[in-house]
Amino acid sequence: MFDIRPVAYVIGLLVACLGATMLLPMLVDIAEGRGEWPVFFESAVITMLAGGMTALACSNGVKEGLSLQQTFLLTTGVWVALPVFGAIPFALGATQASFTDAFFEAMSGLTTTGSTVFTGLETLPKGLLLWRGLLQWLGGIGIIVVAMVFLPELRVGGMQIFRSEAFDTMGKILPRATQISASISTIYVSLTLLCVLCYLLTGMNAFDATVHAMTTVSTGGFGNYDASFGVFQGPAEYVASVFMILAALPFVRYVQLMATRNPRPMLSDSQIRAFLGTIAVLVGMAWSILFFLFPHDHEQALREALFNITSIISGTGYASVDYMQWGPFLIMLFFFIGLIGGCAGSTACSVKIFRYQLLFASIKVQLRRIRAPHGVFVPRFQGRPVSDEVLSSVISFFVFFVVSLGVLSVALSMTGLDFITSVSGAATALGNIGPGLGDQIGPAGNFAGLNDTAKWMLSFGMLAGRLELLAVYALFTVRFWRA
Repeated sequence: MFDIRPVAYVIGLLVACLGATMLLPMLVDIAEGRGEWPVFFESAVITMLAGGMTALACSNGVKEGLSLQQTFLLTTGVWVALPVFGAIPFALGATQASFTDAFFEAMSGLTTTGSTVFTGLETLPKGLLLWRGLLQWLGGIGIIVVAMVFLPELRVGGMQIFRSEAFDTMGKILPRATQISASISTIYVSLTLLCVLCYLLTGMNAFDATVHAMTTVSTGGFGNYDASFGVFQGPAEYVASVFMILAALPFVRYVQLMATRNPRPMLSDSQIRAFLGTIAVLVGMAWSILFFLFPHDHEQALREALFNITSIISGTGYASVDYMQWGPFLIMLFFFIGLIGGCAGSTACSVKIFRYQLLFASIKVQLRRIRAPHGVFVPRFQGRPVSDEVLSSVISFFVFFVVSLGVLSVALSMTGLDFITSVSGAATALGNIGPGLGDQIGPAGNFAGLNDTAKWMLSFGMLAGRLELLAVYALFTVRFWRA
């Protein structure tokens, strides 16, 4: 019989921890003096009590390890439970959001999607703005741990190729998962603090620098202003671009760098080279087109191209300008680069660059087999042979992603949305990108005007996309529960 107690115990502890973090925005609201602090006090009490009581009630079922079923359920259950409680401050606070809007915002935050249903952000209490940033920051470090520890063991989407113990550190084997998680947390906090400092040097105030550092390093994209990053045009865009790229690189390489002081593994990582090369090509292309279409100084064209392309390909979702005005070619380019994503084991989202590398390696081998039917050709990734199991998992992911994109697009269109909004909305949810295309959900709009049915569909799309699709879809199969 399936025992849910170990899963509920862990979820309860994480919910209680989430409630404890609500005390931070409460303190900010007290300092601001607008009388909004009771919202976070009540939310914290509700969340900590619910999480603590759940953990206490299920503590008698705790055991050493989790079964495969329990691990699948835990991975998805955490990302469902936390947004439910993370939505409470939005429902009780100054936004007075409906549960649908509050849950959408919390899910968007914890999955680091960055799509928002709120307007007038400048007028909101600082506690709520900080809470939005905290949700993304917690979601960013959470997804790194999931990608490093859980998803490789669940063998979905080709992630099994990144089992932590398989990384060789110049003759030394990396520490096990718990130690890696601690090292990743140290690096994550350090990057965030460094980003805060750099934003302060560009002229941001302390509050904006802190919130935007959290949403930059988490590649989340929530901002404190309706104009997104447009209010910080200038040096801050370069700072954001650098840290979005750093956050989109595999954190295991930072762990290796910290352990050995040798940059060779990072410099030789084919994922990193492909990711940086893709950004360079896309930025060069966009820079040339922008300078041709809208003649202005080279620096501004380069800055806008670098910032916005980096923001979309990493899944951050910031926008410094309305790139819907850049012409049809660049608009379509933004749609497709959002489906590329960053590196595995980073805060970045979407398909991930390594899957395209594996897909191209498989295609290359198949073409060589056609030319030489009796030859023996093996696809390789970072110099290592790739098993058929990994290739099958990657191809399955691509199939599920394309099918999910089509089904969600059709479902959204059936709620009354136009074609562009439906397709780009489905893509931005499954890819956890942030803004879509069009006047309604594009870089100059938001998701407030969508109907509730569409918001729930998009919320599910964010969840499925962030957990690599297959980890969620497996829960809906009869065979999984009979196993």
